[in-house]
Amino acid sequence: MAEASKTTAAPTVLSVVIPMYNEEEVLPALVSRLRPVLSGLGVEHEVVAVDDGSTDRTAELLAAFRLGWPQLRVIGLRRNSGHQAALTAGLDRAVGAYVVSIDADLQDPPEKIPDMLALARAESLDIVYGIRADRASDTGFKRWTAGLYYRLVRRLAGPSVPAHAGDFRLLSRAAVDALKALPDQQRVYRLLVPWLGFPSGQVTYERAPRPAGQSKYPLGRMIRLAVDSVTGFSAAPLRIATWLGGFAFLVCLGLMVYTLSAHAFQHTVPGWTSLFIGVLFIGAVQLVCVGLLGEYVGRIYTAVQNRPTYFIGHDTAAGGQDTAVGTGTGTGTGIGTDAGASVPSPAGPPAGSEDAATRVAQGLRQGS
Repeated sequence: MAEASKTTAAPTVLSVVIPMYNEEEVLPALVSRLRPVLSGLGVEHEVVAVDDGSTDRTAELLAAFRLGWPQLRVIGLRRNSGHQAALTAGLDRAVGAYVVSIDADLQDPPEKIPDMLALARAESLDIVYGIRADRASDTGFKRWTAGLYYRLVRRLAGPSVPAHAGDFRLLSRAAVDALKALPDQQRVYRLLVPWLGFPSGQVTYERAPRPAGQSKYPLGRMIRLAVDSVTGFSAAPLRIATWLGGFAFLVCLGLMVYTLSAHAFQHTVPGWTSLFIGVLFIGAVQLVCVGLLGEYVGRIYTAVQNRPTYFIGHDTAAGGQDTAVGTGTGTGTGIGTDAGASVPSPAGPPAGSEDAATRVAQGLRQGS
């Protein structure tokens, strides 16, 4: 019995989930900063890198780094499913008692992870947000649009949504399980996590510039995120459409009075301006209302289809096998893989494997 207990892997304390899409340029810098931080914690941990259907050499680099880093676990999605879907895949399969989500661009510092874990343990918190106290590295337009976004969502979802908190956060196992139980398909974790109402704390940091690569959130995706945030968490736009319809009705009444008055005084010809403006205004209001209704109908249509938000191509925790039927749904279930399996961490990497991984990674970066 004592011999069997020695071979049993210790429970994983911390999982770090990193969604990735075409991050080959920044990966070496990410590994060089993240690995010593986690090794210094002195706890069992895993790094869950979710390759969101990258078309560059991200997958090859991850495989190379994994040669000398046994705690690195790679999950490959069959196609690009989006940042929030890749994050969902990582959260669904992370096994740690605490789970930290962080982007691969190093704008959120990995060095803050120990502070998050220490705060969660000391104060028995289920959520620790990474708050961007200084966004000087962002452009003026980026800061303005981000401020507008957070003011909007805080007005719709309430003050529980922390300002300037992205997807850099720590979650307890209870919080992760609560998220997995939610039926939402088009998830926006910046709103879902505060909605849970679990005890939370904050760790502030200065947002750094991206050291390499390009941003995966251009203006179009930022607008899509804002639309998903509003339509997925509030019915306020529908009420706005109702108020616009009421306002348009009042304008129409005013135009009717004006038209009848002009007709009574035989001034019907000059009325073409007001008629033209009225038609344009009513048409614009109708299009806005139809567009808002379309957003909600589209979400209902997506929910009725009940398609998985992502498909797992492979998970190294399952022996590196291609899980052809492995899927992830909005409820956090999986088919064909052992989503709760943990890879036992060896005492250390084989001799020379880390140097070999570095050489392979450098060769991949230089290209063949």
